[in-house]
Amino acid sequence: MSVPTIHVTCYYNGQISRSETDVKYEGSETVIEPLEVPVECTFQELIDMIYLKTTIDKRRFKLVLICKYPLRSGKKFQPYPVRDDSSVRTMLDLVNTPTIEEIELYIKVVRVKAQVNQSVGGHADIFVRDNSNVAQFDYGCGPSSGPVPDTGPNGDDEDNADEERNDEYGEDVDDECDGDDGDVEVDRQASFFRAFNQVLENEQGIYVSAQAPYCDVSNHPDDETLDEPSPVAYHLPPTPHFQHVENLHNAVASSWTPWVEPTTANSSGEFVIGQVFNSKSDLQEAAKIYSIKAHQEYVVVASSKKLLVLRCKKAEECQCQWKLRAMVIKDTSLFVINKYTGPHTCVNPCLNRDHHQLDSQLVSTHIKALIQAQFSLSTAAIQASVMEKWGYQISYKKALDGKHKAIRQLYGDFSQSYTELPRLFLGIEQANPGCAVVWKTCETNLPNTEIFQRVFWSFKPSIEGFQHCRPVMSIDGTHLYGKYKGKLFIAMGCDGNNQLFPLAFAITEGENTDSWGWFLACIRNEVTQRAGICVISDRHPGIMAAMVDPYLGWATPFAYHRICMRHLASNFMTRFKYKILKNLVCRAALASTERKFKKHMNTIGRINSAALQWLEAVPFQLWALSHDGGRRYGLMTTNISEVFNSVLKGARSLPVTALVQLTFFRLNSYFVARKEVGGNRLASSEQFTPYVDAQIQGRVVKAGSMEIVLYDHVKGLFHVKSRSGRTHRVNLHEKTCTCVKTLIYGFPCSHIISACKHRCVDFRLFVEDYYTTKSYYDTWAPLFHPIFNEDEWPLYDGTVILPPDSMRRFGSGRPKSTRLHNEMDVREGKTLITCGLCKQLGHNRRSCKNRNQAQ
Repeated sequence: MSVPTIHVTCYYNGQISRSETDVKYEGSETVIEPLEVPVECTFQELIDMIYLKTTIDKRRFKLVLICKYPLRSGKKFQPYPVRDDSSVRTMLDLVNTPTIEEIELYIKVVRVKAQVNQSVGGHADIFVRDNSNVAQFDYGCGPSSGPVPDTGPNGDDEDNADEERNDEYGEDVDDECDGDDGDVEVDRQASFFRAFNQVLENEQGIYVSAQAPYCDVSNHPDDETLDEPSPVAYHLPPTPHFQHVENLHNAVASSWTPWVEPTTANSSGEFVIGQVFNSKSDLQEAAKIYSIKAHQEYVVVASSKKLLVLRCKKAEECQCQWKLRAMVIKDTSLFVINKYTGPHTCVNPCLNRDHHQLDSQLVSTHIKALIQAQFSLSTAAIQASVMEKWGYQISYKKALDGKHKAIRQLYGDFSQSYTELPRLFLGIEQANPGCAVVWKTCETNLPNTEIFQRVFWSFKPSIEGFQHCRPVMSIDGTHLYGKYKGKLFIAMGCDGNNQLFPLAFAITEGENTDSWGWFLACIRNEVTQRAGICVISDRHPGIMAAMVDPYLGWATPFAYHRICMRHLASNFMTRFKYKILKNLVCRAALASTERKFKKHMNTIGRINSAALQWLEAVPFQLWALSHDGGRRYGLMTTNISEVFNSVLKGARSLPVTALVQLTFFRLNSYFVARKEVGGNRLASSEQFTPYVDAQIQGRVVKAGSMEIVLYDHVKGLFHVKSRSGRTHRVNLHEKTCTCVKTLIYGFPCSHIISACKHRCVDFRLFVEDYYTTKSYYDTWAPLFHPIFNEDEWPLYDGTVILPPDSMRRFGSGRPKSTRLHNEMDVREGKTLITCGLCKQLGHNRRSCKNRNQAQ
């Protein structure tokens, strides 16, 4: 009788590539071999079959097997390591999965290296008769792991209590087994700043340009893909986001896999009597990893500061004798195994998708370095990483709890961060005098205690550098996604190279008239008193009210308010839902002359008179470039604020102290890099910034083909005719042109350049000082100074700041997005559905208003 087999397709001589949803095997020399695997095949038999089929030399190469494994949805796949009999059965069981057409097995060929028999990290073996006489010590940490770092005070989470915990942020739970808390706290504080330094050194970069793409008003304000390069992108400011999810694999394999195979007295990989661990948490970590790799589970019989006893979870059911007993070595924190019975003799009745010992504490240790590199690491990516590491699909809640524990270990507690925030600002001001910090708190019934409401901060280099920027400022607010709700307000300037210039920040309770008025008043009082600043924002009622309040200092003529074209177009699209009209609104807003503006407005009126009336109700000078008067320097959107919101997106889920520190380190990286660029351009005698150089170069080429007629050589009055036949009047004495582009952008248009060339006049005189290399260098010349160690900070003797309970998130799971989604969240290229009854876009038959009439 023939043995039933299952068809498996093997791939080798290539490489595995991963995406967020799929796993593929790629390579120009990839070899595909079909394999008929018996149903009861063991792992060793499978390996032998592959060696025989592929003719790979088993003496020189070893095989690593990876199976393409579907997740629960059936639409996403992740790599599943095949390394024992159990995983072979799991792979072969995929033949019964409806979404799997064929079983794909990827083979990685690894050259066998000569093994040197030496201990890892100075480890030695030990055999102990009693705890009082210890001759040697083994500082290893288990049968299949190397030295495990300190995991914090929650390392005793043996009963997986985090699965039942209601607090989604993984708050500390008192445990009689906790020990060495002081050392862990010191280590956490010591690594507080180091975590940010590692992020800034390792992260990738995007160029941030303040120039909005013409008529492209669909980009998401919080989108992480705002990385279209500019032709003059000479500097890459940092961003904390991975560009590709496959980077996770490299991080797993390098920086945050601390468990390597140690040299132990037992070659089978079991624990041995006399094995010593640095602490109880190290022993627990090793026991967890041993159980996960053995696909077995244990329960805690006894646990205290001096004793740990574990036994097999199926001891009574299967009569398994596996048991481990360890005690603390007298007058030390070391734990030694004094009794051990193993290995497991039981078998699992079924295949488990999760493991009891794979708790959130172990997950947090596993992903800690990933969180450092990518603040916004998704829960799905954590699940995929754990699946690749250990072959188990952990729950969403366990992955989220692990993420919050890792964040707390790296950056501190959410609630405590509000109390620590005043002293952090003292430490920053100690090293950087002149920083502006403004608090607003609420009184409580408790003595010497106040409730946090708002805090505003701006760094001294930003205050000084803004004096050399164009008089334009963009303001915007974005949500905080940590344990406490709130809004992060951001004010951004724009330098002479069309790059964002971070100016001021604030954390508030939300967006309202009072909070926006307070934020703008802080900027006027603490940051800048420049007159004539143009403020670009959306049409939030709080901003609109604050900009006309005469007591805040932002009313005309002390400042000029302009609204974001993209937000206006989004509001328009929400109201009228007609893409052609929306594009016409964008063209009208971007028109540089009133003639073009009226042309587009008339077209809108012919299509929809109500749409024209809606636009006319908004003052033209707020949104139309032709009526702007040169106040906004061609900046039509709040992109410079929203792009920086995107840069801080992951940090907005961190404690407030970490968020403030990130703004400090981020701004320092901008100032250091851009000051160097400005200094180099000064040394090479470059007169203008790269942005203006590129713009003027294009206009010089265009000016060479124009016809010029001189009318008045004293006033410099010219008649200039372009290749298209359009004529413009140029007045060199007044520095004006009827195309208005010189007034709008602050550097000469092609018509003025053509007239200057005709009269041998230097057109560089028409470029505003903000665009010169000297102004650019002065913008980024102020220096940030390193913050002192925390124990050197000044003592804070003010009131204790507590977080507001009204802003706390109490629901379980990840925070729900509080962002109001609108038309800007829809992709421009997406095809809208068409109703089969009325033939209109945006709805179907079921939701059609004319449905009853048609029936």
